Amino acid sequence: MEPYIRKAKYYETDQMGIIHHSNYIRWMEEARIDMLEQIGYPYRRFEEMGYLSPVLRVDCEYKKSVKFDDEVKIVVSLESCNRLKFTLRYDIYNLSEGGVLSTYGTTTHCFLNRDGLPVLMDKELKEFYELMMQMSTEK
Repeated sequence: MEPYIRKAKYYETDQMGIIHHSNYIRWMEEARIDMLEQIGYPYRRFEEMGYLSPVLRVDCEYKKSVKFDDEVKIVVSLESCNRLKFTLRYDIYNLSEGGVLSTYGTTTHCFLNRDGLPVLMDKELKEFYELMMQMSTEK
């Protein structure tokens, strides 16, 4: 799987001239959507099948600031997965600063059906679940 690459935008900075902390969460979402597309499951596909995937938890630890126009590489990996939920890890490296790890975080997700009820992935999203389980063994 290819990492997600992006440039930090000026509007994402705060009064101190660094990327505002909330934008890293947005970057993680961009990287997650990109990862899903790479594995053949664009988010739109889940919606068309009648599923939503809410965020249950977000954690983020900031190590070194990113500034306007810095290029970052976001590596997404599967941290854990069971039949009800999965957790992705995001390692954000600042390529403009020699590839230093700037931030890392996780998001935890589940799937809900049209009625808002939790989905057992191994039953209703079997192919996706098997793919995720394969990703977890490739660590």
